Amino acid sequence: MTRQSMTGFARLDGQAGPANWQWEVRSVNGRGLDLRLRLPEGLEQLEKQIRSVAARHLTRGNVNLTLRLGLADTAGAGTINPVALGAALEAVRLIEQAAVNQSVTLAPVSAVELMGRPGVLESAGRKGVDPALADRIAADIEPLFQAFQAARLAEGASIKDILTGQIDQLETLIAQAQASAEARKARDGTLLAQKVRDLLEVTELADEARLQQELALIAVKADVTEEIDRLNTHVEAAKTLLADPNAVGRKFDFLMQEFNREANTLCSKSGSAELTSIGLDLKTVIDQMREQVQNLE
Repeated sequence: MTRQSMTGFARLDGQAGPANWQWEVRSVNGRGLDLRLRLPEGLEQLEKQIRSVAARHLTRGNVNLTLRLGLADTAGAGTINPVALGAALEAVRLIEQAAVNQSVTLAPVSAVELMGRPGVLESAGRKGVDPALADRIAADIEPLFQAFQAARLAEGASIKDILTGQIDQLETLIAQAQASAEARKARDGTLLAQKVRDLLEVTELADEARLQQELALIAVKADVTEEIDRLNTHVEAAKTLLADPNAVGRKFDFLMQEFNREANTLCSKSGSAELTSIGLDLKTVIDQMREQVQNLE
C-alpha cells in the first residue's frame, strides 16, 4: 500500500481573459493539520471551500497555500476618486503657496505623481473580484489538491522503499545479535566464576549453593533474550504498519521509541564488544528510520 508523506509541493497556473493567477501549496511535517492561507483581497470567500477540500485530502502536516492574482493593464486601470483627488490638489496648492512665500521654486507636480497619492486611483480589485472570475479561480482548488496529494504520495512511496530496506537491515542485525548472545553463553564459565569469587571477597571456593546463586543472578542480568524477542516483535509490527492503508505516522513514531528502548537495553547488557557494536548499529538504523517516519502522514 502506498504511503503518503507530509512533505510536498504543487503549483497550478490559470488565466481567464485579462486575469491570470497562480496557486502554490507546500507542506512539511506536523503533529496535526495546520493549514495557513494567503489569499488576494477580494477572494477571501474562497477560504471555506479551500479548507473543505483540504480536509478531504489531508490529515496531517503544516500546509501553506498562496494564491496570487494579476490583472493586465487593460483589465482595469482603475477609477479616479474625486474626493481624494481634490484633497491632493488642495495639498499641492498649499505647498506651492508656502514655497512662494518663502521664495522657493518647486518643480511642477505631474498627473502621474498625483495618481500615486493614496486613494486617488482606485483599482478594480479594491471593489472586489468579479464573481465569474472568482468561480473560475475556485474551480482550480480540487485539481490543485489532487496534484498536491499526488506529490505527497510520490514522496511517501520513496519513504516506504527506504523504510522497507531499513527494516531488512534491522532483521539482519537482530539475527547477528542473537548469534552473538548465544556464542557468549557458550564461553567457558571459569572467568564468570572467578568474578563471583572476587565479588564475595574470598580466596577459597565459596559455598557451592551461594556460588550457583550468584552465577544465576549474573546470568539473568546479562541475558538479552527478551530484548531480542521484543525487537523481532517490533519488526513485525513495523511491517504491519507499513502495509496499513490508513495514516499511521503517529503509531510508527511511537514504535520507533520502543525500538530505541530495546536497543539501549541490549547495549547496556551486552557484556561483549561484538554485541555492543551490533547494538550501536541497531541504534543507528533506528535513528535513520525515525527521521523517515516523522515525515509520514
